[in-house]
Amino acid sequence: MEPKFMISEVFGTSWKYTKSQIWVLAGLFIGYLILSSLISVLFMPAQGWVGKTVANLLSAVISSAFMLGYIKNMFQTLDGEEPQFSAYGSQARKIVTYFVASLICYVAIAIGMILLVVPGIYLALRLQFYGQFIVEEDCGITESLKRSWEITQGQGMPLFLLLLTMIGIVLVGVILLFVGVFVAVPLIYMMQCYVFRKLNAVSTNEIESF
Repeated sequence: MEPKFMISEVFGTSWKYTKSQIWVLAGLFIGYLILSSLISVLFMPAQGWVGKTVANLLSAVISSAFMLGYIKNMFQTLDGEEPQFSAYGSQARKIVTYFVASLICYVAIAIGMILLVVPGIYLALRLQFYGQFIVEEDCGITESLKRSWEITQGQGMPLFLLLLTMIGIVLVGVILLFVGVFVAVPLIYMMQCYVFRKLNAVSTNEIESF
């Protein structure tokens, strides 16, 4: 099946939108890193399984809340709007859905990685858009994973090349004295959200025409 997106176009468009709100998007990411670091420091003295469990759960909740809000920020930017901090509050009710979907996805990928690595990479490529479906279309746990699987049908190789491009972007960011990471991370998330919308739009049009 032919690719439904061109990496050069994805990069160019995503960079344009990321650049337009880079200070906000980078600032939110830095804020998340600071908060995560503070949580780690505060719970570092925790002893026993209870303390460590509480620390891990709190970290998971914060990570889920950030990802939901950050994905929403990406969509706001793609829509020509300024990313709003209120996005994190509006998406908070979806934390459990996102956390459970992430857990299922990670377990599936881990099993796939054990099975000679390739199946794990394939599953990661096919299931990667569950978060976007949860944010954009308010999908549930199984529906978000199912929809991600559907829109990525026949797009394994283009998505793999996109993944390699994203890894390359992050590596360049690291090489630039780590400062570039604060630009690279918003950019790769923007690219993912942009590709999601392209694949979802094509899939929706195909269903309507059928």
